[in-house]
Amino acid sequence: MKQIVKQSGQKTINNRIGVLRLELDYELATLYEAMQNKDNKKKMECKQKLEKLRKEWLKLQG
Repeated sequence: MKQIVKQSGQKTINNRIGVLRLELDYELATLYEAMQNKDNKKKMECKQKLEKLRKEWLKLQG
């Protein structure tokens, strides 16, 4: 029973990591666009979101 719970938890973590990758890619693209447009407000928002995603990624990894 413990193995089933552990496997289920690992599957959930792996799914979240996949979603995080997509979110990171999107935010990086948004940051690039904000840099091109010299939109400082949007750049700061993207950087904050990227930092939040980075922390979640690190937490899931280890």
